[in-house]
Amino acid sequence: MSTTNRSWITYAGLLVLFWGVWGAFSSQPTVRYGYPDEMIYIIWAFTMLIPAFFALRGSKFDRRPIAAFYGLAIGLTGAGGQLLLFKTLTMGPAYLVFPVIALSPMITVVLAVTLLRERISRVAVLGVAMALVAVVLFSISSGTTDGATGPWLFMAILICIAWGVQAFFMRKAATVGVNDGTTFGWMTISGFILIPVAVLMMGGLPESAPWQAPALAGATQLLNAVGALFLVMALSRGKASIVSPVTNALAPVLTIALSLVIYQTVPSSFATIGIVLAIVGSTLMVYSDEKRGEALTMATDPAVTKGADDGTTVR
Repeated sequence: MSTTNRSWITYAGLLVLFWGVWGAFSSQPTVRYGYPDEMIYIIWAFTMLIPAFFALRGSKFDRRPIAAFYGLAIGLTGAGGQLLLFKTLTMGPAYLVFPVIALSPMITVVLAVTLLRERISRVAVLGVAMALVAVVLFSISSGTTDGATGPWLFMAILICIAWGVQAFFMRKAATVGVNDGTTFGWMTISGFILIPVAVLMMGGLPESAPWQAPALAGATQLLNAVGALFLVMALSRGKASIVSPVTNALAPVLTIALSLVIYQTVPSSFATIGIVLAIVGSTLMVYSDEKRGEALTMATDPAVTKGADDGTTVR
């Protein structure tokens, strides 16, 4: 496998690092200062400008209509799903909403296999299945409060579809030649487009929040924004049917580990099983992709072809 193709593992690892740390601290602005989720979204939109600057600095902005289409589709499905999540959590309990949303990698896998014709081995299929189960287990809490009122299930399904389609579009954009900087640039623009919606959902900007709230939100959401750039870079280099399950399964593992150290929070039995499944499943997927790459290299490298004159093997 070429270095370029294998580099998805590096970017996926960086994504897990940034999103894992972000997950451990993302709730602190709300927990400590009661900062509105919609305001955190607005701050996130502004933090996207920082990685966007570095992503676009070394690349040419693709002005083709197809680049704008995929860029806006990626940005609006991601940001729109985030805003819809805030509303959904006011209607249904989080311990029911998040397991539904956690199935979004399955949407990505189905689309990648059927529309992009991605092929994955049986070992990788097993790894994908284990990772998906792990993601759902991470999303299941021990809550028992009955609060499933209103159309929360329908909205959770919409978020699941939106985020699954978003990852598919990221990979699709790469296959038609859209560079990472352009894709992330359109994602940043999309985030700003939905800021007025967030303000309307809040009923106006908060006036009494201490300065620590936006400062903490900015620090944590910068991790989120940089992680989003690494997701774009990983999906432009690796299979969506592999990258999406791997990253969605491993990021919570790091979050749980950090929470154990920082907050002295012992993982539940579901989370413990999920950790094992996430690590084993992701290992199987990466191993399968590496083996496939080695097979392709052996098949295409002239150094391993037979000599034309004497039929001998060169290496």
